[in-house]
Amino acid sequence: MDQQAYLDRLKAGEPITPGGELHHFMHDLTEETLRLTAELNSSYHTQEEIADLFAQLTGKPTPEGFRLFPPFYANLGRNITVGKGVFLNTGCHFGDQGGITIGDDTLFGSNVVLATVNHDFDPARRRTAYPSPIVIGSNVWVGSSATILPGVTIGDGAIVAAGAVVTKDVPPNTVVGGNPARIIKTID
Repeated sequence: MDQQAYLDRLKAGEPITPGGELHHFMHDLTEETLRLTAELNSSYHTQEEIADLFAQLTGKPTPEGFRLFPPFYANLGRNITVGKGVFLNTGCHFGDQGGITIGDDTLFGSNVVLATVNHDFDPARRRTAYPSPIVIGSNVWVGSSATILPGVTIGDGAIVAAGAVVTKDVPPNTVVGGNPARIIKTID
């Protein structure tokens, strides 16, 4: 299996079973991700160096205007796509096996968690993982320490309040907050 076949199978939502082909391939990619994030987080880097390390991590060119303040954590890296002008503040954690897409000019506060995998409810199969993508639109603001769960789409112009736990899709131009997050107001 090559990387694209692996990502296609994750995109299709194929479960990752312990000891299976996807699990073994994921393990190999994760080792490279650990190396790159350790390098990114271990010392000072210019924004140009950060952009280069992020491009290595994602396997894609880093878009114009992208900024990241380390530390940054990912467990795969290759399933992250970011738009132009995206800003990631310190301590963001991206569990990206299911895929993470972030639109242009979106801002992340510190310690945001994006989790794209759920595990089986049955304790006998708990180690089986089910990937589901997170899609975040353009001009979104995700507040510090927010958590966005698998399968969630956040519409353009939305705001996710600090500390929110987002379990459902967020319409465009709305503010959500709380645990679980609910609509607080619309943005005119």
